[in-house]
Amino acid sequence: RKTVLYALGGGVIGDMTGFAAACYMRGVPFVQVPTTLLSQVDSSVGGKTAINHPAGKNMIGAFYQPQRVICDLDTLDTLPQKELLAGLAEVIKYGPIADAEFLSWLEANMDKLLARDRAALMHAVKRSCEIKAWVVGQDEKESGLRAILNFGHTFGHAIEAGMGYGEWLHGEAVGCGMVMAADLSARLGLIDEATSLRIKALIERTGLPIKGPDLGADRYIELMQVDKKAEGGEIKFVVVGPLGQASMRPAPDALVRDVIAAHTR
Repeated sequence: RKTVLYALGGGVIGDMTGFAAACYMRGVPFVQVPTTLLSQVDSSVGGKTAINHPAGKNMIGAFYQPQRVICDLDTLDTLPQKELLAGLAEVIKYGPIADAEFLSWLEANMDKLLARDRAALMHAVKRSCEIKAWVVGQDEKESGLRAILNFGHTFGHAIEAGMGYGEWLHGEAVGCGMVMAADLSARLGLIDEATSLRIKALIERTGLPIKGPDLGADRYIELMQVDKKAEGGEIKFVVVGPLGQASMRPAPDALVRDVIAAHTR
């Protein structure tokens, strides 16, 4: 039981290793060494480990904290651009839900991030990890506050499951999901349309998709009803309002269908 497992790789490697560490001999230590931007700013921090199932994303897993997380920015030098963009989706997420000033910083520095400027990447990774660590410190098992980290994920997970895992990168689906969730927030009156469009513009600027696949509204809703945040078949969405704050709430079915229709092709 003193064996230490090392997760050297992206989010899938981290999830598999963490889940194996949680189960083997009822728990052995493991260390996260994330090598993608997405895993550095999101999946390696917080202790969530899981594997996907045909019924839904992250259906089988455990909360199990790593002994430490080591982020080496040198690993991003050879990261494919598509993977970098997917990671930026999770970086952008932290602005609307927790830090409006960080969102402004991202708008001012997005060109540097896309060019892999080392100082810009260092700040983005550091600030993202700080925000996530603070949230997880308040709510490790996701009984309340931690759910805000799922901004864009309700729609995003439906895209991933509906298309078949691997067709869209997780970050691509989350980026598109944030566009939809921001629009939903505006339609609920929590933010104005200009703020929703501001979030959309930043995501579009990275080159991430802003239109989801046309699965049909019924299929989106069916997939979102098995989301972990749903209760009794009632879908719960992470919504923004005001900028820099987020909450979780249901939304009228007709409103959700309008959002899906507006942001799918």
